[in-house]
Amino acid sequence: MAKFELKLPKMGESVAEATITSWLKEVGDTIELDEAVLEIATDKVDSEVPSEVDGILLEKLFNVDDVVQVGQVIAVIETDGEDREATPDKKEEDEDIVETKAVETVRETLVNAQATVAAVKSSDERFYSPLVKNIAKQEGVSQNELDAISGTGKDGRVTKNDILEYIESRGTSKAETRTETKPAAPSKLQDQPKQNAAPIVASGDDEIIELSRMGKMIAHHMVASVQTSAHVQSFIEADVTNIWNWRKKVKDGFMKREGENLTFTPIFMEAIAKALRDFPMMNISLQGDTIVKKKNINLGMAAALPDGNLIVPVIKNADQLNLVGITKQVNDLAKRARIGKLKPDDTQGGTYTVTNVGTFGSIMGTPIINQPQVGILALGAIRKVPAVIETPEGDFIGIRYRMYLSHSYDHRVVNGALGGQFVQAVKNYLEAWDSNREI
Repeated sequence: MAKFELKLPKMGESVAEATITSWLKEVGDTIELDEAVLEIATDKVDSEVPSEVDGILLEKLFNVDDVVQVGQVIAVIETDGEDREATPDKKEEDEDIVETKAVETVRETLVNAQATVAAVKSSDERFYSPLVKNIAKQEGVSQNELDAISGTGKDGRVTKNDILEYIESRGTSKAETRTETKPAAPSKLQDQPKQNAAPIVASGDDEIIELSRMGKMIAHHMVASVQTSAHVQSFIEADVTNIWNWRKKVKDGFMKREGENLTFTPIFMEAIAKALRDFPMMNISLQGDTIVKKKNINLGMAAALPDGNLIVPVIKNADQLNLVGITKQVNDLAKRARIGKLKPDDTQGGTYTVTNVGTFGSIMGTPIINQPQVGILALGAIRKVPAVIETPEGDFIGIRYRMYLSHSYDHRVVNGALGGQFVQAVKNYLEAWDSNREI
């Protein structure tokens, strides 16, 4: 008999740790190759960890709700044959290991504060990467100290440079100035003033439902976005009659040729990607007092999960795809979202988000910006309505297919002119649709 070490696999370039949500196998259970052993959750996606061998579960090294770093051994499986462990893919080596070596070199020049403190932890409101936790442990940085550091990373996260700067200046006037004058990122809910909310009294007939883990994260993300960005909206109505008739004409042939259902979503995504190329200052993010102008146009599309929550998978480099390519990606991401098979990287790197409120019958909406982006477009329901049609022979009333586009944008960096011009460009691309286009 031999022992195989099951490790937490690499789940994407930006994912360094995951939380164990449930064990699907117990000690003593037989496990087959590729059979799921446990379920894990990152800050975006829930997924399963399959076994790489046949055998019997000998030992579980972590409990439910434990946070595990990529590459850590999470279970031991007894197998036939010689002892072995998962062979790491050199190409997918955890970047934190490489960075830690560099940090050790820098750390020799920093103030040595080897105070014994409790290990720092992440929370729903504030995430710390394994690298930051490791530096905090080695340098004796307490939980309270770490929580007080103003992060410059995504969603206000504390980066390696943030904690190294704090350690270097700790105990000096620089450190005092930094912690007293630099405002904490508004996305951290614990830094917001606490309201004395009136207690909710439940009667004996009321049902008490606890928010799911993802529900809590969504709630925090929404509140943080409203507290971060100055939301303002622009609305415009688009005539999509040409698109409606064109899709009706080509969808059956497209299904036979490509094996894919041609929905309206990829058509809208194509128009939005073109508009972002025309107005690159909508494809930005704001970090402190600095604007980051994104090179790639990565469109997030809000999709429904089986439990009713929404998630935003991302179509990478959408402006470089043709309509067939966008359609395949839209269908693939939507399908995997419905069955809970999205990978962590599928939800990373978005630069602008689109949400289809028309799916639920709404004619328009005022969506909340998906931080750290600066804009989000809501697509309303397509309606058959009477409309004035202008022709060289005069105006007349006809039946047209129309829809509202609702554009929410961050008024800190996007003024009304840019916000309005962008959604106008989307409208123009939709209304100029070529009814004879081949696909």
